[in-house]
Amino acid sequence: MSTPSVIDATTVAQVALRNEPVQARSTARLAALMNAAAAVVDEIGYERLTTAMVAERAGASIGTVYRYFPDRIAVLQALGARNLERALARVNDEVANEKHGDWMTALTASLGALIDAFRTEPGFRSLRVGDVIDLRPAPNEQLFKSVLATALLDGLVARFGLPDNSEVRFAFETAVEVSDALAARAFARDSGGDAAFLAASRDIVGFLLVPHFGDPAQS
Repeated sequence: MSTPSVIDATTVAQVALRNEPVQARSTARLAALMNAAAAVVDEIGYERLTTAMVAERAGASIGTVYRYFPDRIAVLQALGARNLERALARVNDEVANEKHGDWMTALTASLGALIDAFRTEPGFRSLRVGDVIDLRPAPNEQLFKSVLATALLDGLVARFGLPDNSEVRFAFETAVEVSDALAARAFARDSGGDAAFLAASRDIVGFLLVPHFGDPAQS
């Protein structure tokens, strides 16, 4: 499973920067704008974010923001793409970790890494990987959450020899959607995450996937 290839395909297709940074200084400036946007989203949610807020938080001019982003939606798209990249890195690390001896342990750890992002990644609790922005993508464009589900399943299939067909992929994407929705609910009013909703998420994911992959506890 290759994270860079997944990221390149999605960001090029769905995130339009006005100017791609080619120098270290420009890259650092863009990172500062993204960090500022994440901090604002963390405080007030993505719905109220403005380009002016990003500029003020970054200590930059509004012109600097517009040098890279045509509007606030582009800022949010780029932040969602960055969140996706970081989420994929977390998931890849857990799937490859040899201490996880079966698919259930590896999947639980991977989803746990995403839950940790709700707690530690600025802006993730509200924006996540950006699919909450209703931009109605074209039919040939995958939602970022689908990209995440595909990458996670590909890694599990490759490592544990799990069955792989259209029915499995639908069940797996459904499990990821349910997990995300319950995680969002768990963190809606509790910055630490409501344990009951997180436990329910784990139970439902298992219920959806064990019929396809088998129960490692009974092996």
